[in-house]
Formats: sequence, C-alpha cells, structure tokens
Amino acid sequence: MNTTFKKIETAYKNKKPFVSYSEPESTTISSFFMKEETLFFTSDFTESGFVFSPFDAEENTVLFPVDKADFLQEKIERLDNFEFFNRYTDDESEKEAHINLVDKTILKIKNSSLQKIVISRKELILLKDFDVLLLFKKLLKQYKAAFVYVWYHPKIGLWFGATPETLLHISNQRFKTMSLAGTQLLQENTAVAWGAKELEEQQLVTDFIVNQLKPITTSLKVNQKETVQAGSLLHLKTKVEGEVKSNSDLKQLIRALHPTPAVCGLPRKEAFVFITENEPYKRDFYTGFLGELNLESNLDKSKLSKLYVNLRCMRIDGKMASLYVGGGITKDSNAFKEWTETVSKSKTMKTVL
Repeated sequence: MNTTFKKIETAYKNKKPFVSYSEPESTTISSFFMKEETLFFTSDFTESGFVFSPFDAEENTVLFPVDKADFLQEKIERLDNFEFFNRYTDDESEKEAHINLVDKTILKIKNSSLQKIVISRKELILLKDFDVLLLFKKLLKQYKAAFVYVWYHPKIGLWFGATPETLLHISNQRFKTMSLAGTQLLQENTAVAWGAKELEEQQLVTDFIVNQLKPITTSLKVNQKETVQAGSLLHLKTKVEGEVKSNSDLKQLIRALHPTPAVCGLPRKEAFVFITENEPYKRDFYTGFLGELNLESNLDKSKLSKLYVNLRCMRIDGKMASLYVGGGITKDSNAFKEWTETVSKSKTMKTVL
C-alpha cells in the first residue's frame, strides 16, 4: 500500500489527475494515475478506463483513459485505528428553507402526475485541517461495504465518497443492477420495520428499472427486496439482473438507468425539470455515477464495467467541504422527517472529517 498512498500524495501535491478506489468488501485498492492534465470525455462509453459522470445526463462524462494512465492495484494493508466522531454540530441554517421546499414538492406531487421527486441540499463545512490521504484512509476503514473513492482533476476538483448503490455491473452482455430506496437509522437490538411510504418509494424505483430495461434486455430477474446497512443507515434493496440484447449496447443501458428514481424521481423527465428549477444549488457530480469502464478481465479477457451512483459524497475545495444529502419525496412524505433524514445522512461523511 505504500506505493499507492505515496502516489496519491505526490499526484495531489503536483496537481495531476488521479482516482483511487476500493470495491465493496474488497481487500484491494485500484488506481488510475494520469500521465497528463488533459481533460478527456466519453460520449458513447466504448473506451476503456474510469468514468466520472454528472447528475445531468446531457453533460459531459469525464474519462480517465486506461492508455493515458498508470494503472495500479495493491492489497490493502492493515489500516490505522482512527477515531471516528462527529465534531460538527448539526447545521440548522437551512432547516426552514429545506422544509419549505419539501412541502412545495409534496404539493406538486399531489397536484400533478408526478409520483416521486428526490430533493437534496448541500451543506458547507469549514475544515480545521485537511489531509487528502488521511481522509481516504478513514473512508476505507469506516465503510468497507461501500464503493470508496478519492477522485481528482485540477480542472474539476477533489471528490470523495462511500456509496452503497450500484448503478450497473456488466460483463459479456450479462448485467446486474439494483433498486435502492427507503432510509432509516440503524437501531441496535431492534427489529427492522418499514413503513408504507418507504415500501412504496422502493417499489416505484424497482418498477421503473424493470420497465426501462424490458425493451433492451432478456431473461430479466427481479429478486426479493432486502434490508441492507450502509454505515449507520438502513436501506431497502432489490437486485435486478439479466442479459442485454445483441442489438443494444452499454450506452443504451446507462441511459435507460441514469438517473434512476432513487436520485431523481418519477416520471424522470418531469422530476428532473422540477429539481433543476427548485433546488438552490447545482448538483454537478452528486447523484451522477462513476466507476470502471470496459476494463479487461484477468480471468477470460472479457470487458467488465462496474458503475456506482455517486451518493454519500463530498467535494473539498481548499478549507471548505461540500456535503450532499437528499431524500425521496412522495405524496405521503413528512417535511420535518425528510429534514431529519438528511441530517442523519450528513453524519456519514462528518464522522470522517
């Protein structure tokens, strides 16, 4: 691990683009260290490398091409025992504005064809001190079940994340995705019970994914919903898998799924318009996706793509951290509870800062 960590420090110090990441439950860190500062993009997803894509599917997807980078994989050695606690008090300054926006969203849903809209907010935190490597190590230590990453390009910025949500895994036309929605705090020694609102929200996401995939896939299989843990939070998850038709491609599959109702809403187009017109900030890469694109498998030389939704993430700009949190709103939502949920989600990142 000394090689990876030293290269992260050197690349960031010299303002060279890089990404380092670890798959869920993996003991390996993979990295792309770019040889130049050129900003590459992909529009058809046929290249090989690492992609970083924004929430708005019409905007450019950044590509770190594998042939323009030094690719490195190393086993994770024993990480230090870090202290994890939230030193930051809950920021109440946006409470009233967020609750008002959620109320407005609920009213919109009740008086339109919209079934769900995901509303988010950005929380700014002034950092007392910042160490790029220390923050990455703490994320690796704390969130072993997530896709953990640090991504940097001098023309875009520095991003970290520990996301629990897979957008898409695909190899040889076989793919896996998931529906992830509904949130509650983990309570030790307490049986998990889901309310009607969370169950409906999760089913909306699952139905959307299935309907989107039917025209371009075969052998579609929808698994039973299950409860999964992400840090101190619980979510409802349904795995969906199948095979892409021979006349379809990866770009069609990505466009069918992204952005999912778990980060946007239903109907997708109308929800997207409401979000961009009413959220008080621009999401950029929050609720976009990122991951490996068309990398060659060591086993059978097939092309593998592993993409994750960019949740539980933050951007660091100097001494300022921008944390992004949100929640799915339906006609049965309660604005105060939605605010409380965003506070709980923000603590995921605050404990490592």
